[in-house]
Amino acid sequence: MNKIWRPTVSYIVSRRGLLAGITVATLAISLGVFANPVKAQDKVSKIGLLAPLTGGLAGEGQNMLRGVQLAVEEVNAAGGINGWTFEIEEADVPDQASDALVSAVERLLDDGNVNYICTAYVSSTNFEIEYMAEAGMPYMLAGGTQQTKDIISPNPDKFPSVWSTNASYDAYETELIPVVEALAEAGAISFNYGKKVALISSDNVYSKGIFEGLQRSFLAAGWTITLTEMLPFGEINDWRAFFAKVRQDPPDLIVNTDYLPNNAATFITQFLEDPTNSLVFIQYAPSVPEFLELTGDKSTGVIYNLIFGFVNTTKHARSVEVMEKYKGRWGDLSATGISMYEMSMIYFDAVRKVGDPTDKAAISEALSKTDKDTAGGRIKFDQNTHLAIQGADYLPLQFYQIRDGNQVLFYPDKYATHEFVRPPWMMK
Repeated sequence: MNKIWRPTVSYIVSRRGLLAGITVATLAISLGVFANPVKAQDKVSKIGLLAPLTGGLAGEGQNMLRGVQLAVEEVNAAGGINGWTFEIEEADVPDQASDALVSAVERLLDDGNVNYICTAYVSSTNFEIEYMAEAGMPYMLAGGTQQTKDIISPNPDKFPSVWSTNASYDAYETELIPVVEALAEAGAISFNYGKKVALISSDNVYSKGIFEGLQRSFLAAGWTITLTEMLPFGEINDWRAFFAKVRQDPPDLIVNTDYLPNNAATFITQFLEDPTNSLVFIQYAPSVPEFLELTGDKSTGVIYNLIFGFVNTTKHARSVEVMEKYKGRWGDLSATGISMYEMSMIYFDAVRKVGDPTDKAAISEALSKTDKDTAGGRIKFDQNTHLAIQGADYLPLQFYQIRDGNQVLFYPDKYATHEFVRPPWMMK
């Protein structure tokens, strides 16, 4: 694969400063005065949204936008905050391309009316964190928590403006095994092949990290790994060569950590052409509405897990409230969209405490002290990593099963609304 260009902090900061200087100088010449970018009487503050609004992840980008839009509409309809109203400044980053992200970050940081920037995920490495900290810009994100941790934990004080509403991905690498083993102990599935697993991934930081962590965990737990395969990241139209190898030594569990919904839909469709008696786990993708639209009833039986987003249950009042609100506005549910709505509400809580969205340092300090019940669980930040804390009393790792075009929660018991049901292809 070609090496991804990752611009240095000095590059973007110097380039941004140069562009800003040219822009201000041009305005000064044409107007004869250096103008304040926000007129006092306007009191409109912009929220910068970094999102893949076009390209292969456009569906997820639109979900990000919907979540922020719902929150902004709600706050503005209530009269704003301390005389301020809010609007969204969209910055498209197609397919998480580094050069597009650099341009998008520059544009948002150069806009004097943008006082806060957010995303669910917009980069495979989260390198933009460095630039937000350099500019003192309040920035919240959710994806790539291992990358966020790696950047921030060596020197947390360097990143006072950057916070993640998602938790460490460590649980993704370990908790699948005890959940699957518990299903076997309860008689919900059988280990017909002797605790064997086959794993496949695409070569991106998120999927590869979980893929490698799962390999270590399965070996430590005494499982036999029959097959591991790494494919190039991007659109994958044919998984049949992998399934041909799977059938040579059938496993009890098949794991795919590629997160793109189109790929996942093709994966399960081709698996069902000649299925083995294996439980199928797919990372993240089944949580996206697009996956359900593409597969319909065919994906019944697939399992996945999720840390962030929303707890799809009637047992959590905040989740019920937000799900009804989101579905009423947009017609469906999206973990990413709801996550962005709650992320926005955390930001608006900080603005209420500070009173002035342009006081970026005070907003960042208020964000750091967040302790809030959200649709995804309780969000409180680890001050050493700036990640949300993961756990049953904070952000729980939830296990879902696709059932007749719906996502049903079967673990943990605290939130579960359904019991796991043996997939139809495993009935033989």
